[in-house]
Amino acid sequence: MFQTVSTILPELFLAVSASLLLGFGLSKTSDRSTVVRNIAAGILIVFGLMGYVLDRPAGTSFSGLLYNNDFSDFLKTIIGFAAAAALLLSKNFFQKENLERYEFSVLTLYAVLGMSIMVSSNNLLSMYVGIEMQSLSLYIMAAFNRDSLRSSEAGLKYFVLGALSSGLLLYGASLVYGFTGSIDFETIRASIALTGPTTGVIAGMVFLLCGLAFKISAAPFHMWTPDVYEGSPTPVTGFFAAAPKLAAMAIITRLLIVPFGDIMGQWQQVIVVLAIMSMVVGAFGAIMQTNIKRLMAYSSIANMGYALVPLAAGTIAGVQGMLVFMAIYIITVIGVFACILQMRLRNGMVEKVSDLSGISKSNPGMALALTMLMVSLIGIPPWLGFFGKLYAFTPAVEAGLLWLVVIALVASVVSAFYYLRIIKTMWFDEPNREFVRAPRQTRVIAIISVLLVIPVLIIPGTGIAEAALGLAENAAQALFAQ
Repeated sequence: MFQTVSTILPELFLAVSASLLLGFGLSKTSDRSTVVRNIAAGILIVFGLMGYVLDRPAGTSFSGLLYNNDFSDFLKTIIGFAAAAALLLSKNFFQKENLERYEFSVLTLYAVLGMSIMVSSNNLLSMYVGIEMQSLSLYIMAAFNRDSLRSSEAGLKYFVLGALSSGLLLYGASLVYGFTGSIDFETIRASIALTGPTTGVIAGMVFLLCGLAFKISAAPFHMWTPDVYEGSPTPVTGFFAAAPKLAAMAIITRLLIVPFGDIMGQWQQVIVVLAIMSMVVGAFGAIMQTNIKRLMAYSSIANMGYALVPLAAGTIAGVQGMLVFMAIYIITVIGVFACILQMRLRNGMVEKVSDLSGISKSNPGMALALTMLMVSLIGIPPWLGFFGKLYAFTPAVEAGLLWLVVIALVASVVSAFYYLRIIKTMWFDEPNREFVRAPRQTRVIAIISVLLVIPVLIIPGTGIAEAALGLAENAAQALFAQ
């Protein structure tokens, strides 16, 4: 009993904390939104650290439903910190837009609890429970601005298409269960090793991957992303672009390596197709976008394609490359949305790329920060984004997928166009408006993100890069050792 409790202590801590905060918010008639948000952010930071602070043995809990090891601990740390940053970014925005309600912080905690269950899933049932717990919270968060038609539309579209993805997941799970007789990951793998990859198992696996591709907005299951990114409140969009994508990518990785690890020849083709379509759709779809949130939506589609490239290799180095790339992407995208939240005039927010015209003259700090982050997203050396793509693409080359890497590089060159267009707009166009001064929290998070992507932190000898790569390598090895 004690071993089971210690294994799932982060999840228990998060569940109890979220429930207590919900009661705390309901207990008084006075508004407690700020207090609840600060407490929730602290809870998320503690949750992120628990995997490495607590000396917990790796292993299963709840009769094998969950499996915690270095892989899940690494992901929970990033998810916890990313969610805390998104929560802190929401404070000023919600106050200015009259959306300040404590329920948002509680929903964030429950969404992260779902993500935590996802990354620890060792069973198709627990995987589905985690996905639905995350999704139900995200549907409400997308439509959090009830007075906005765009926000309501975003929440409805996300819900309807999310129901479709859930149907694909359940149908795939039923096929896998029907042909293997189990929904447990290890038992599924043993059944496949015994009988071989039957048509039913392969069909079930494809349906599962299609349902999960929706969660990472991989093409052709990306149709919800631009509208939901544009319509959701900006802090919610920043949250969507970070933690949920990592959790979904983690469960895809666990699903491919643990139950379906012996039939790599079958799932590799699916991953390659998803990667190519995502990179192409994301790179070319963003070119014509004038709204910066829609542009970041297509950028996220392309980046999920890049993250799938190392997974196609099916090796420890490939999983490590995916983890490194996703960690760097999340750091960068949180910084970008911290800058987008600074695009506020006295009468409200603006979201057009043209609204950034000439801000290098009126707000040089924001222009410099956004430039550094865009350069990192392009992948120009020696910024951190370059090393993310280097670690993502190298395992694919070693696995003989050079042609896939060439397509990824071409897509990166195309995507550089719209990133550079933003930089050109900020530094060379004539100013047409001046933004009000951003709140301290937003500026601090943007500065931290910029500091994390500048080259000085990745110079050999600082120890930071070596430690991060070591954690990612341990996580990848733990997954293959499961």
